[in-house]
Amino acid sequence: MLKFGLVTLGCDKNTVDSERYLADLVAHGAEAVQDLRDADVVVVNTCGFIDAAKAESIEAIVDAARLKDEGRCKAVFAIGCMVERHKDELLEALPEVDVFLGNSETDRLVPELVERGLIGGSLVEHPGVRLFSGDAAHVRYLKISEGCDHGCAFCAIPLMRGKHRSFALDELVREAQLLEVQGAREINLVAQDLAHYGRDRRDGHGLPELLEALVRETSIPWIRNMYLYSTGITPRLLEVIAAHPRIVRYLDTPMQHGSDAVLTRMRRPERQKTIRERLARYRDIVPDLAVRTSVIVGFPGETEDDFNILCDFLEEMQFDRVGVFTYSPQEGTRAHAMEDDVADSIKQERKERIEELQRAITAERYERFLGREARVLVERRGDYPDVWMARAPWQADDIDGLVHVDVPESMRKVLVSPGAFVDVTIDHVVDDYDFAATLQRVVDTPAVAASVKPSRQLPLVGLGVSSAGSFGR
Repeated sequence: MLKFGLVTLGCDKNTVDSERYLADLVAHGAEAVQDLRDADVVVVNTCGFIDAAKAESIEAIVDAARLKDEGRCKAVFAIGCMVERHKDELLEALPEVDVFLGNSETDRLVPELVERGLIGGSLVEHPGVRLFSGDAAHVRYLKISEGCDHGCAFCAIPLMRGKHRSFALDELVREAQLLEVQGAREINLVAQDLAHYGRDRRDGHGLPELLEALVRETSIPWIRNMYLYSTGITPRLLEVIAAHPRIVRYLDTPMQHGSDAVLTRMRRPERQKTIRERLARYRDIVPDLAVRTSVIVGFPGETEDDFNILCDFLEEMQFDRVGVFTYSPQEGTRAHAMEDDVADSIKQERKERIEELQRAITAERYERFLGREARVLVERRGDYPDVWMARAPWQADDIDGLVHVDVPESMRKVLVSPGAFVDVTIDHVVDDYDFAATLQRVVDTPAVAASVKPSRQLPLVGLGVSSAGSFGR
């Protein structure tokens, strides 16, 4: 039996892709191993988003290739985003790698292994189209489309992922049901732009219809929207979010800057006026909505005045959370031809200033939750027996902090596992981004069986529904 190791780098969309590769390989009789030294084949799913991600991907590939000399490894496969953009250079620079497959070629993963006699060509089992390989399956990601049609000057994603392609609504519902059967208690919808979903299919199904179908056809307690361009956040979408308690009141919408001059050079569709108006509309239609955004500092031509405008605008808009990135030029983008005239030291200084500013804004925003009762999702036991680590609806997985739940002595013997929902009282803000809370009651646990409608056929490898190479390619 072939043993393989799978290394995943980059974003949550890459995680979804890797779960598909995992399912395809297991369906053909391979066994996944955690220790790469035990692997016959190592597959590295690369990221090419920014220079740091490329460097990390190359390091992972080189480390994997060393195992061909030091361990039992027979072949190394490098696949994904970075390969899509830089395949020719990688072929020349890394001859020790056996196979390079870009995003558009990943349907070749299993055939390449078959050709080398490393795996059989027949299916030996029919797992779901995605298999989870982590420690706890209660938080999962559902990729609803591939690619991007936006023309932002700084972004290389269209070069790696291609044009926008929405996946069929029925397939996404079946996939969500599969994730539920596998233990999902929260699904995060991800894409380059969720709000663009369905426009290319022209079948009347947009993001609001998809959300309604997921609410209707699954019992997953939390459904979260990650990364939507503001131009597609319509009143209809906001009304759907407001109407369904299982759709958490959370939006992640990238602003990228607060200076109209910089936004123009970035080829972004928003301006201060539209951002201000739209954010007011979001909060008016969806009370208690948490809004996260992202900004880039150090874009070509960004002056100190531009940066100060950004700071002032963040103060005015009062986002709940802000992710800050320093600009790095990416070959093939429009901005690559611009002079990168902001020194790296200034970029880093501006990043730190924004982070410090937003830390204070977030701490102040979070004070509105003090004294309130909230339903939170347990992530894990804390470092002490009287503390559980959890997340509130306004905290997305891995990026928005945690709730430190104090467990009264009378409840410390209650068995609570990751994925349980508990009610807490929010006591105070911890280090500006986290919360301390007191447990009130356990609501339900993942031991409760998911009520998936049996009338729908769950997507399985080999049944012609989808595979690692067919979804969105």
